[in-house]
Amino acid sequence: MSADAVVGPGLPGASAPGAGLVPERLPVLRASAAAGTRLAAFHRALRTMGLAHYNLVRLSSVIPPDTEVVAGRPHGAPGLRSLRPSERPVEFADGRWGDRVYCVYAEQSTEVPGEQAWAGVGWVQRTDGQGGYFVEHEGDDPDVVVAEIRASLTDMVADEDVAFGPPEWVLEGVTCEDRPVCALVVVPYAAVGWGPRPSWPA
Repeated sequence: MSADAVVGPGLPGASAPGAGLVPERLPVLRASAAAGTRLAAFHRALRTMGLAHYNLVRLSSVIPPDTEVVAGRPHGAPGLRSLRPSERPVEFADGRWGDRVYCVYAEQSTEVPGEQAWAGVGWVQRTDGQGGYFVEHEGDDPDVVVAEIRASLTDMVADEDVAFGPPEWVLEGVTCEDRPVCALVVVPYAAVGWGPRPSWPA
């Protein structure tokens, strides 16, 4: 299992609402974890990625134009671009506790000993650089998950009148031993704050 200790974002110096809303790079992150419940295992996998302290907002899987998709976190680079210099350059997302992170993700969990959990995100991009698609699939067999990713992407681009590059994907899997487990693949697009609190009349 993946197991990097990640410290959540601090409260001071939060980024402005809308920071990172024009993604230049979309990292495809993966992690798995075990815990006392499926939900706790999901949270622990998010924590390994550095995303447990944010509210996830699930997107419908369209890749914006002129955006690079990379498997894993680029070494030494933040995963989410901020509109102003980050005050926490070693952290993954330039935001504060409870901010929204717009993302695509696949998640599979199980609490049956001996059973496997597999999650996968696949993608395909136009050859002219003007966008693409993500797909998310989950299951208990990695070969089946890959086959479903390939089938979904093949059918989705078959209806387009532009050329697409070859499909790519990232898988994460884990076997349940004595506690519930979660396999998770997340593609975070942007961290967005809630803005200033309104001033209510006394």
